[in-house]
Amino acid sequence: MIQVKADVSSNILLLPDPGAWLLRVRAPDLVHARAGQYVMVRCGEGMEMPLRRPLTVHRTSAEGEIQLLYAVVGRGTEWLAGRREGDALDIIGPLGNGFDAVPPSSRVLLVAGGMGVAPMVSLACQSLAEGAFVTLVIGAGTVAGIYPDNLLPAGVSTIITTEDGSAGRKGMATDFIEELSRDADRVFACGPLEMYRKMAGLSCLAGKPVRLLLEAVLGCGMGACLSCTIETKSGPRKVCKDGPVFELSDILWDKITAPPARRR
Repeated sequence: MIQVKADVSSNILLLPDPGAWLLRVRAPDLVHARAGQYVMVRCGEGMEMPLRRPLTVHRTSAEGEIQLLYAVVGRGTEWLAGRREGDALDIIGPLGNGFDAVPPSSRVLLVAGGMGVAPMVSLACQSLAEGAFVTLVIGAGTVAGIYPDNLLPAGVSTIITTEDGSAGRKGMATDFIEELSRDADRVFACGPLEMYRKMAGLSCLAGKPVRLLLEAVLGCGMGACLSCTIETKSGPRKVCKDGPVFELSDILWDKITAPPARRR
């Protein structure tokens, strides 16, 4: 973990719904981040917003650039959406435990619900580099929330789902897990809490390794403030430090509540 000053390369509105921006910054010291890890970005001027904003690493490049995909949901991300080329950002990272490496020739199923596509694209790149066969399911409410196909890594098999049927298959990403998980050695997911609850009840996933990225309100990112503590079968765990990646079957879902809307 290090603190860096990173210059913005570009910052564009990528998905009109839910208003997701793709931010590229020059940060050579952070490109070793694994899929599932995150950074803490200082937003605002001075002490206007003292708490940093946690953002999952979306992609990295050999040229020393990292990408962050985020939705504008509060003051912090609204400020971030106003950054332009040449602006400097104060970033700490990489933080947390990311997704595990997969054995070569593994068949992996990645399930991305909504903004959950952010770490899943990084994981698709990582898994392909490790020699796996990758299927990525991207679910959104409408076609306006679908991640552009031309930005996906070559070699990934993509399946699109929309709740209104405006693109790809009609339905939610979880509606197709039973069909698509049959040939998968491992399943990885990122999405809203409701998606995880549904996955926890799917018999087709019983006994299959299922790793997910859990979102929580992160105050410090270092395990000091305890604000992100959750209950698991292995005891209390901190999302920021022990996660944010967990095994689906290890979490006590009846004791997990959705994080409140961010106001930072």
